[in-house]
Amino acid sequence: MRWWRVRSLRARLVIIGTCGLAAGFLVGGVALFLVLGIALQRSVDAAAESTAHDVAALTAEGELPDPVPVAGGQLVQVVDAEGRVRSASVGADRLVSLLQPDELAAARKGEHQYVDGNRVAVEGPIRVVAVPVGDDTVVVGRPVAEVFHSMGVLRGHLLVVYPLLVIAMGVLGWRVLGAALRPVEQLRVGAESITGSRRDDRLPVPCSEDEIQRLAITLNGMLDRLSTARARQRAFVADAAHELRSPLTAMRTELEVAGRHGVPPDLVPDLLADVVRLSRLVDDLLLLARADDAAPSKDRFAPVDVADVLREAHDRCRGARVPVDLLVADGLELIALGEHDALLRAVANLLDNAVRHAAGRVTLTGYAEAGSAVVEVTDDGPGIPAPDLERVFDRFTRLDDGRARDEGGSGLGLAIVRELIRRHDGSVTLTDAAPGLRATIRLPLTRELVSTA
Repeated sequence: MRWWRVRSLRARLVIIGTCGLAAGFLVGGVALFLVLGIALQRSVDAAAESTAHDVAALTAEGELPDPVPVAGGQLVQVVDAEGRVRSASVGADRLVSLLQPDELAAARKGEHQYVDGNRVAVEGPIRVVAVPVGDDTVVVGRPVAEVFHSMGVLRGHLLVVYPLLVIAMGVLGWRVLGAALRPVEQLRVGAESITGSRRDDRLPVPCSEDEIQRLAITLNGMLDRLSTARARQRAFVADAAHELRSPLTAMRTELEVAGRHGVPPDLVPDLLADVVRLSRLVDDLLLLARADDAAPSKDRFAPVDVADVLREAHDRCRGARVPVDLLVADGLELIALGEHDALLRAVANLLDNAVRHAAGRVTLTGYAEAGSAVVEVTDDGPGIPAPDLERVFDRFTRLDDGRARDEGGSGLGLAIVRELIRRHDGSVTLTDAAPGLRATIRLPLTRELVSTA
């Protein structure tokens, strides 16, 4: 049942517990009502039987007075075999018997009965018992209107108290379960905040010495092991990238020198291009390894005019394979806190990617919107399928279409862009430009610029 599956654990436990309590209270209330009713009926029968036996003893001894002395509001009649009243107590009818002939026959056999009190001008039902004495019968009746009234009052109170008690227990259960599950929610929030970018990411450990505390300690131990493994991996990548830079630089220098001293001219450019590509890949790996190895530091952040960054990135694209149009209003200032070189690297990566895949034109746009500096890089190339718009930000991701393995692409450009923009508390997204692709960077503007805008 989908309705049940979408409920929270807290809600499901409260529903189960409340339903269980409701069923228990219902059974208990019904049992209480029935047991009390039976107990009252037996009490009435016992009192009536005691009176009937006492009167029967007097009748058997021939010492029955008239009227018959009784107490407790009971009605006593001594009826002969023909149903005529021989003697009666005060208040009992001396002409009309409490029992009809067929009822009298059943009562002589020990059957207790309820009769209508209207027969003898009594309000409500009468509980009647009978004791035979020879041909005569001692009939004792006890009005039970008050007993029935008491049972009705009890039933009314139970019907009122029952739902209130169930609601109160449900509210109490909700609060108790909320307090019990609060450490679990704290663990969930803590786990959601862990991004893997910091070594000290840990889950909160509750103070209570219970299963949840042990779970938090176990999960933190797992995070420690993962952090250690991640640190070893990052150190390996950083060390490898660092060690590769020197021989690649030497190879590039030797190829440039060899190209000027008699090496076949058609061989040097190809080898030099491969070395340059490897050098860029090593630099990208080193940048990502350093970004992963430490939490983003903003100590070196300073006000940066994003519009100037766009103009500088545009100047670097002069002579590119396709023209790049710059759409930034004259005099526009988009001041954000950050590192000029990092932001320039991010925009340049997007431009390189757009130029590589554009059919005929690339557009670079900058403007302010809702307190953010917005940078858009749009090309008219083949675009990216919607399911892959997020996946391309993963490292070493290449697609099987027009943006697949091409010269110069390593699958790290967009990953570097996202990492650099994330360090500036911004975001980068890809959307369909129909045709082509639009990459959008959003960076928070400084408070001074937002307040004056």
